[in-house]
Amino acid sequence: MDGTDSSWVLIDRPDALLQMVEVLRAHRAVAVDTESNSFYAYYHRICLIQLSVPGTDYIVDPLAGLDLSPLGEIFADSRIQKVFHAAEQDIAGLWEDFGFRVTNLFDTMKAARILGWPHAGLADLLWEHFGVRTDKRYQRYNWGQRPLSPEALRYAALDTHYLIPLRDRQMEELRRAGRLEQAAEAFARLAQARACRTPFGPEAFWRIRSVHTLTPAERAILWRLYLWRDEIARERDIPPFRVVTNEVLVALARSRPRTLEELIAQGFPRSMAQRYGRIVLDLIWRGKDVPPVPGVCLTDRDVAARYNALRAWRRRVAEQRGADPDTILPRSVLWTLAERNPTTWADLEAIPELGAWEREAWGPEILAVLRDLAEVASDS
Repeated sequence: MDGTDSSWVLIDRPDALLQMVEVLRAHRAVAVDTESNSFYAYYHRICLIQLSVPGTDYIVDPLAGLDLSPLGEIFADSRIQKVFHAAEQDIAGLWEDFGFRVTNLFDTMKAARILGWPHAGLADLLWEHFGVRTDKRYQRYNWGQRPLSPEALRYAALDTHYLIPLRDRQMEELRRAGRLEQAAEAFARLAQARACRTPFGPEAFWRIRSVHTLTPAERAILWRLYLWRDEIARERDIPPFRVVTNEVLVALARSRPRTLEELIAQGFPRSMAQRYGRIVLDLIWRGKDVPPVPGVCLTDRDVAARYNALRAWRRRVAEQRGADPDTILPRSVLWTLAERNPTTWADLEAIPELGAWEREAWGPEILAVLRDLAEVASDS
């Protein structure tokens, strides 16, 4: 089987939207997904909202000029569980584009990772649990174009069609594994997140993977390259990663190439090198002299040592549980712990980023890791 068991309903008229909302209100769970034009525009936006309840898949067209505020009531209704897969960007988009607040969240990808399932991607889960294959042609589809083909809409509907039965299976496994409370806390944190979708700025810069491992000079070069990439992305109205990826920028900051061939050898696109290569090489060699990068930098040596010790502890716990490390504690919480350096239970209780279940489950071990590290440092 390679499709859904029901037809989808396109919502692009006010009366249809109100009728759909009334149907959704009658259900205790609603599956949700969104599609954006993030692969095609600098300032991307949500272009579709998919919602499923047993028997019906809805596809809402936000570009049809609808007043979507009645739908916001569904997202805010704590009596109705909203079932997402990989919810973070969806939640960010719903908040930034429409001001929608999501309550009572269940994330099937997060649940799969907490359970330690070998695969957490939706395509794998649909195949493994329902015998359904998705069409990879639409993974980078431009959802901002109109009209949308029936095949594209059918693909979009598939993203939510099976989420509620998948949720049901995961709920039972979470209950049997004794991880239901852990999952609930992870879902609650996810629902409160306001992930930044803005592709530029100090906050986005500090989220670049490996940025905290660079030397100050390398970080200054990376900042200069980051500013240049953003200027090009804005001019061309494309996402920054389609100019040059973060990984390539980090490699350039570390290697400091001197020639075009060395630049290309680090992954810089040859077509871009022909047009911008000399400019980029100049930025690299002048970049180390720019002022410090703005924003909060967690590169204090003691903070970094605590973070690395906590990350090693998290990896050991994850291996014992057969789960991904970030299902134990997300990286942001590790950084907070490294900065705050709690030494007592009261210190842990004063850290709101650490959930109640996490504090009870991991608190003694966290305090022990930090205490052992402090003792080693005092003896050296």
